[in-house]
Amino acid sequence: MNLATRPVAPQELGDFIEASGLLTYDPAAITRIYAGHPQRLLKRLWQTLVPIGLFLLGVGTDKVLGLLNDQQRARARAREFANLLVDLGPAFIKAGQALSTRPDIIPPVLLEELAQLQDQLPGFDSALAMACIEDDLGAPVDDIYESLEREPISAASLGQVHRGVLKNGQRVAVKVQRPGLREQITLDLYIVRNIAAWLNTNVGLIRSDLVALIDELGRRVFEEMDYLNEASNAERFSELHRHNPRIAVPLIFKEATSRRVLTMEWIDGVKLTNLEAVRQLGIDPDDMVEVGVSCSLQQLLEHGFFHADPHPGNLLALEDGRLCYLDFGMMSEVTRESRTGLIQAVVHLVNRNFGKLSKDFVSLGFLAEDVNLEPIVPAFETVFSQALEAGVSRMDFKAVTDDLSGVMYKFPFRVPPYYALIIRSLVTLEGIALSVDPDFQILGAAYPYFARRLMEDPDPQLRLSLREMLFDGDIFRWARLENLVASAASQDQLDLDTLLDQVLDFLFSPNGGMLRRQLVDAIADRLDALSWMTLQRIGRRLPRPLQPPLLLEASDRFDQSTYLDLEPIRQLIAVLQQLPGFSPDLVFSRLPRLIREPDARRMGVELAQGLAERGVVRLVKAAAGVSP
Repeated sequence: MNLATRPVAPQELGDFIEASGLLTYDPAAITRIYAGHPQRLLKRLWQTLVPIGLFLLGVGTDKVLGLLNDQQRARARAREFANLLVDLGPAFIKAGQALSTRPDIIPPVLLEELAQLQDQLPGFDSALAMACIEDDLGAPVDDIYESLEREPISAASLGQVHRGVLKNGQRVAVKVQRPGLREQITLDLYIVRNIAAWLNTNVGLIRSDLVALIDELGRRVFEEMDYLNEASNAERFSELHRHNPRIAVPLIFKEATSRRVLTMEWIDGVKLTNLEAVRQLGIDPDDMVEVGVSCSLQQLLEHGFFHADPHPGNLLALEDGRLCYLDFGMMSEVTRESRTGLIQAVVHLVNRNFGKLSKDFVSLGFLAEDVNLEPIVPAFETVFSQALEAGVSRMDFKAVTDDLSGVMYKFPFRVPPYYALIIRSLVTLEGIALSVDPDFQILGAAYPYFARRLMEDPDPQLRLSLREMLFDGDIFRWARLENLVASAASQDQLDLDTLLDQVLDFLFSPNGGMLRRQLVDAIADRLDALSWMTLQRIGRRLPRPLQPPLLLEASDRFDQSTYLDLEPIRQLIAVLQQLPGFSPDLVFSRLPRLIREPDARRMGVELAQGLAERGVVRLVKAAAGVSP
C-alpha cells in the first residue's frame, strides 16, 4: 500500500524551529534564534503587518469620522478583524480565541465576533501527511496500519485527521500535524509578542499585561502541538472519570503516537447539536446535555482538570448512551484554592454581599491588592442585583457575563488565564445546551454542584462559607438550608454520611450556639405540650368529680397536629427526607458521637431545665386559678 503518490523532499518536512531543538515555549530563546535569521522575520513581517496596518488605518479613519458610533459599522469592523486573523494563520487564530475571553482588554462588540472564530482550515497535502507519519514513527505506513485513508476527514489549524485500521483490526483516527507548524507558530508568536510589548509601552488605555497574555498563549499552543502531551491528557481524563458509566474517552495507542502523530480509537457517534441524529440513536438530547453539563462541572469544581475546548465537534453522543469527549490538546487546571474561592464568591453573591464579593475578585487574581474597591462595589450591585431577583440558579449567564464584561473593561481588572479558559468552556457548553433546550440556564445547572461542595467539603474556608450562608446574624435561615439540601440532593453522588457528619460538626461548632438554643426551645415546647396533653387524657379518664377543671377547660387547646407541627424541627425532618437514600439508621449510627459531645450533654441539661421551668409555670398558674 503506497499512500504517497509523489516523493516528498526532506525540506518539505523540515522545521526550522524543531531543528534548533526548541520544543517548549521560551521567548528568550526564540528572540536569539530569529536575531540570527532576520530574512525569515522580514518576510513574515511583510505578510502580517501590511494587512494589519491597512485594517488599523481603516479603523482609525472611521474613528476620526465618528462612524464607529454606529453599532452596525462597529460590528462590521469587528467581523473584518476576526476574518483577518483567520487569514493570517494558526497563531493569530489562537490569539483571537484567547482574546475572546478577555473582557478586560477587548470591548464587548469585538468579544462577540472573536468568540465565533473557528479553528477550521483546509487540509494539507496527503503525501506530506504520510511522509510525516513515517518520519515520526520510524516505519513505513504499511508496517503500522492495515489501511489508512489518504484523504483527511477533518482539518484544523494544527493538523488533520485520517481514518485507518491497525494491524490488529482496531479502527483508529490518526491525527497528523502540519509540517512546519512549529516554525510558523513560533515566528508569529514572536511578532505578536513584540507588537504587544509596543502596545503596553505606548498605549496607556491598555491596563493588562499583553506580553504575559501572549506568553501564556505560547505555552498552551506549544503544549497543544505536542501530541504526546495530548495523549497523556486523554489518559488522565479517562482515569478521573473511570467510575462514570456515561462518559467515554478514546483509547490511545502509544506505539503509533509521537509528538506530531496521534493514533487513537475511532469513535462512531453524532454531534450533540445534531438533534435528529441523536434521537435516531434512541437517546434523549436533553439527557445527553445533562450528562455533558454534569461532567463539565465535575471537572471544574471537583477534579480541577477540565476540557477547555468542548465545542460541538469534540462531544459525541454514542449509541450506548455515553457521551464521548475528543481532543485533549487544550486542557487546564484550577487549583484547590481557586475552586474554593469560586464557591466562596457564589456564597457572597447569594448573600448580596458585594463588598466581600469584590474582595473575592482580589483573592482570585482579578484585581490587584492595592486597587480601590469602593467604586467597584456599586458596579457589582448594579450588575447582579436585578439578575438575582429570580434567584442565582435562574440567572441569565450570558446577560450577566456581558454586563460584567463592561465592568471589567471600565475598571482595572486582569483576567487570570484559568478563568479565561473556564469562561470559554462554559460559554461553549451553554451554547451547545441552548441548541437542545432554549430555556437552559448554565448557572441553574451549576448551583447543585456548588451546594454539594459547600455542604460536603471539609475545607475550613468552605465551612465558614456554609455558616455565612445559613446565618443572618444570630438567626438561622431554615429556608436557605432547605434550598441548599434540595439542590445538593439532586446530585446522585451526594455523600450522605459526609453530609450528616458535616451537619453535626456545624451544630456543635462555636457558631452553632444559636441553632442549639433554637432546637432546645423547640423540643422543650413540644415535649411540654405532649406531657400536658397526656395529663389531659389521664384526667378525662378519672371519675367526673376528680377531674381537674383547668384540664377540662384546656382539653381542646392541644392536638396531635399542634405538637407535631414543629418549627424548626418539622423543617429539619422535611430537609432530611429530601435526601435520596436517607434512612433513620444513618441518624441512629451517630448516637455514640452525640453521647460523647459535651454540647449535646449541655443541650440535655438545658432541655431538662426548660421542661422543669414550664412545669413549674403550669403548676403556679393552676394554683392561681389561671388557665395554663
